[in-house]
Amino acid sequence: MCHETDSRPPKLENPSDVARRGEIVLTTAGGVYFSALEAIPVERTGANIVILPDIRGTHPYYAALAERFAQVGHAAIVIDYYGRTAGPGTRGSDFVWKPHFEQVNQDDVADDVAAAIDHLDSEEPGPTFVVGFCFGGGQAWRLAASDLALSGVVGFYGLPGPARAVVDEIRLPMLLLLAGEDVATTTEQFADLTAALDAAGVDFEEHTYDGAPHSFFDSKYEQWRDACEDAWTRTMSFLERHSHVRASA
Repeated sequence: MCHETDSRPPKLENPSDVARRGEIVLTTAGGVYFSALEAIPVERTGANIVILPDIRGTHPYYAALAERFAQVGHAAIVIDYYGRTAGPGTRGSDFVWKPHFEQVNQDDVADDVAAAIDHLDSEEPGPTFVVGFCFGGGQAWRLAASDLALSGVVGFYGLPGPARAVVDEIRLPMLLLLAGEDVATTTEQFADLTAALDAAGVDFEEHTYDGAPHSFFDSKYEQWRDACEDAWTRTMSFLERHSHVRASA
């Protein structure tokens, strides 16, 4: 199950202020317009983050997640896969995502990420990471093989297929945060991906949260609070360790 409309990422202790938040419109190199959400910190002390949501798109969970990143100094943009076909705006509980999802392709996702990178760099260049969830997690891992100007990729309970298909082309560091009881992907499929990454010599870190469900990174799951805190800590550590990496586009 992907994140629900009332899901929210875990809250932070002593968060910093956010200077700017809300919906923006970005343009790809090919001239395609699409909507996105941004959250910009008062003081940009961290990396630039491009967030790839689950298949339900830019619903309130991801607006809140972008703010979490901004509250610790990272500028963040959430890509809206469906801005091309459904128009601008966040996606409520009544949004019928399936017909729009069927029109999404990996090249468009990469083009949209490139536009987000350009937008963030236009304000303050710096190391840039893609952080994805579910479908977006799989796309984030796949982009480790792209020629985008990225420093690394992070996927929460992502789908392994996209990265598995390009494993021999992966050149960027990867973080895989996996749910032990994921209903979308079997442990065998994750094991196949990590074995392939290891065989290809990819710089990756993997951690499985035993017993955790798909979409465990959610403040309403009190029993998974420790897993949420650990996943956030691992993400922050990954960003810090790899911020010296800056691939050329």
